[in-house]
Amino acid sequence: MRTNRSMPSSTVIPVLVYPDVAEAVDWLCGTFEFTEHLRIGSHRSQLTVGDGSIVVAADPHGPGIDSNKTREVCRSHQGETNHSVMVRVPNVDRHFERAKNRGAKILQPPTDYPFGERQYTAEDLGGHTWTFSQSMADVAPEEWGGTVVTTRG
Repeated sequence: MRTNRSMPSSTVIPVLVYPDVAEAVDWLCGTFEFTEHLRIGSHRSQLTVGDGSIVVAADPHGPGIDSNKTREVCRSHQGETNHSVMVRVPNVDRHFERAKNRGAKILQPPTDYPFGERQYTAEDLGGHTWTFSQSMADVAPEEWGGTVVTTRG
């Protein structure tokens, strides 16, 4: 795959829509420890965490946004989950405390799972659901009821 300094290197890049891009960027960076990589006007920003990336975008139907150029539409309805973003972190408990102290709405506190992960789930200021996960053990999927369909190679 060709590299492009104007595009995150991640293979999958969630685009999340917020009413105020600058506020969302400040909140996500301060609360969930993202780093702003690239700002595109006042309507779009690329954020990174580890080797992953997300794009924060303005509502394409908002004032001053050309909806012909901004096709991504992600509608969050109160009480309805239509997506979630998972981010791996080195210490889920430390991350959880920071997020809780900075006002993230905690949906599920840190919990250990039989598949070897410790995770918590929070909602951000735009109503997006985030699960933060720390690997605690290397567990074969068959040990907890999973099935390997393809192998990486």
